[in-house]
Amino acid sequence: MVDRHPTSRPQSAARLPVRPDAGRYLVLMAVFVCAACGLVYELELVALASYLIGDSVTQASVVLSVMVFAMGIGSLLAKRLRCHAAVGFGLLEAALALIGGCSAMVLYACFAWIGESRYALVGFSLAIGVLIGAEIPLLMSLIQRISRRDAEGTVADLFAADYVGALVGGLAFPFLLLPWLGQLTGALLTGAVNAVAGGALVLWLFRRDLTVRSRGWLIVANVTVLAVLATATVLVDDFERAARRAVYGDQVRVAVHTDVQEVVLTGGRAGPPDLFLDGRLRVSGRDEQRYHESLVHPAMRGRHARVLVLGGGDGLAAREVLRYRGVRSVTVVELDPGVIRLARTDPALAALNDHAYRDPRVRVITMDAFSWLRAPRGTYDVVISDLPDPGITPSTKLYSQEFYALAARVLADGGRLVVHAGPLASRPHTYWTVDATLRAAGFGTRPYGASGRLAAFAAGPDRATDTASPPNDWGFLLAAAGRPPHLGLDRDAPRLRSLAAPDLAEGVYGAERTRLPELPPSTLVHPRYTD
Repeated sequence: MVDRHPTSRPQSAARLPVRPDAGRYLVLMAVFVCAACGLVYELELVALASYLIGDSVTQASVVLSVMVFAMGIGSLLAKRLRCHAAVGFGLLEAALALIGGCSAMVLYACFAWIGESRYALVGFSLAIGVLIGAEIPLLMSLIQRISRRDAEGTVADLFAADYVGALVGGLAFPFLLLPWLGQLTGALLTGAVNAVAGGALVLWLFRRDLTVRSRGWLIVANVTVLAVLATATVLVDDFERAARRAVYGDQVRVAVHTDVQEVVLTGGRAGPPDLFLDGRLRVSGRDEQRYHESLVHPAMRGRHARVLVLGGGDGLAAREVLRYRGVRSVTVVELDPGVIRLARTDPALAALNDHAYRDPRVRVITMDAFSWLRAPRGTYDVVISDLPDPGITPSTKLYSQEFYALAARVLADGGRLVVHAGPLASRPHTYWTVDATLRAAGFGTRPYGASGRLAAFAAGPDRATDTASPPNDWGFLLAAAGRPPHLGLDRDAPRLRSLAAPDLAEGVYGAERTRLPELPPSTLVHPRYTD
């Protein structure tokens, strides 16, 4: 909130090294830069919180609401500094550069070595919000010292520069900073820009209004902040490696940031590999065959010449499909080409999927599954939904009634759809919501599960899961248009390592034991995957 009236204590006009119009322009440029940096800090907190804690909607709501509240507090506190606006603004920008620039590293450090980053998230949101909220009142005081005419126009100019700067910062974060520099280095660079802009404005434009002591304090503060940020930037790679080892263990072999997510591959030399996507364990080499055999083979009972795999970029579902002699084509729709590339080229992961992508029957489409289904491209006998857990906010649209209605359009007559619907025992509400959503889309469903999970999501930063009691099972739903399909194995099924007909019967019994009363379906406008 901006106090539009001048302070009660009259102040003399600032003694500037440039003409007043040029000084006014330079202050507006500082507003622009500081607003851009402030929004980058805000988006950085939201992005990192969603990655470390999970549930992006909740984390974004917490960060934004706390920061807006803190900005109001900062505006009120700035009243006490308006008599010393130049010094106050210079010190404020130095503090904001240090706190905002280092926020990402500190949050990641809290998560990696302490295991909890929620309190640090709220603390940084409060501190950054207070400092951002104090900027405009102080800048208003500075620009009024340059020219007292047209106070209303001055307010309009300040807010225009502030909003345009926020636009630039909001676009720079996802399109420049994040893909080119990453979260940690991007935040540190933003802090350096913030410190230089604030320090240069005060130490040059308003230098004649500063005492020798004030000028010395500002120089020391800004040099110290820039030195800390520069040192952190030099050490950021070592920090990332150490933090990654603290989270994933000592056997990290591949760690890359694709355009979609962070991909980490561990193990593979002395044992089977584990694949993490955005910190969530997607494939465990120790028990993946139990999951993929349970997912794929019940759906292959019947015609299976044409098979569609939604997700499954690791190639493991395709591996199971290709074991059937009657399969003529397998289409894999995967959002992240980086996962496909890793599944093709990494020796351990390619060996685990039996080099599925070398098979000429496999066709890969790198596209969002929802978008791809919206344009019909033929029909399939089997559709396998091997997608991230529905409890993860970005995945909810892939478990919506609209998504399953699109999937029904590509199913051939008598075709089957199988869906991984999350763990049965620990998240029954999510599982049975998927069931209700499938039935609302016109499917008949056959619920079943598979136990024997050896590796849990607790191995990585998946805060959507209760790490104190990690899941030990998988839940699946076999569906067909109209009525429930028969659950069993095809007579031509290959020899399986961990799945047999009695296991399916036991899986049905285990699923029915967790059945919940009728639940409403999940839609795009009303997602319901909460426990």
